Amino acid sequence: MTVIAMTREIGSLGIDVAAGVAERLGLAIIDSEIVANNIAERLGVEASALLRYVDGSASIFERWLINRRKLSLYTSEEILFLAQRGNVLIRGWGAATLLCDMRQVISVRVCAPMNFRVKVIMERLGVKDAEAVREQIERYDAAHARAMRTSFNVEREDALLYHLILNTERLSVDACVQAVCQLAQDPRFQDQATTRSALADKLLEARVSTVLLEHVSISMAPAGVTVSAINGRVTLTGTTSSGKLRATAEQIVREIPGVNEIDNRIVSMPSRGTGL
Repeated sequence: MTVIAMTREIGSLGIDVAAGVAERLGLAIIDSEIVANNIAERLGVEASALLRYVDGSASIFERWLINRRKLSLYTSEEILFLAQRGNVLIRGWGAATLLCDMRQVISVRVCAPMNFRVKVIMERLGVKDAEAVREQIERYDAAHARAMRTSFNVEREDALLYHLILNTERLSVDACVQAVCQLAQDPRFQDQATTRSALADKLLEARVSTVLLEHVSISMAPAGVTVSAINGRVTLTGTTSSGKLRATAEQIVREIPGVNEIDNRIVSMPSRGTGL
């Protein structure tokens, strides 16, 4: 069971690397369109609008329509659900950050210097204005980075997120593919039972967080509820001035499939001025 999370810079030949890795390892590629469809439906927006939002090119009206907190949680849930299928390569969508604490998932970043990227884009689009292409890439990079940071708290330049960072100016596409495939054969990434268990716990955490967001008001839990899960045992932590949150959250979570036990550590504290 192989799961790879890959990010790429536009014009870095990352698409070619992903295609090569997927073909050699027999993986299904999970691209933006696949991820966007289900998330957009849950948000009540068009998939095309959501893709523009993630790329940083959405209109003001489209940005207004999309709830960033829900987008983050729905994305986490969708990525984890797709990863749990196994033998997948997930491109973009903050997957490398989302899955970075799961040692069984391979995180890869494909990048290249600006001049190389400009040349690639010019060749593929058949254009000759290098300066115009450079400006377009810079605008795209800035807008996309801003959208990913705002929506998913993703800093793509953080090298600590990745097992491999591949510079396609210095390495051929074939060499990059070989490097990823060689890493995938390491025994650390072949423990299927551990991988499935870790993904199941992470997915349950995402589902519980989503349900709490949808059913618990901000006034009841202004700081939110932190969720962790291990083998179906869900731990809820947080503080609130509402005496109802503890019981309400537990009642909601108990109905979620996959929850076997609840460790409720939510603490109710009186607000100032109550005299209690």
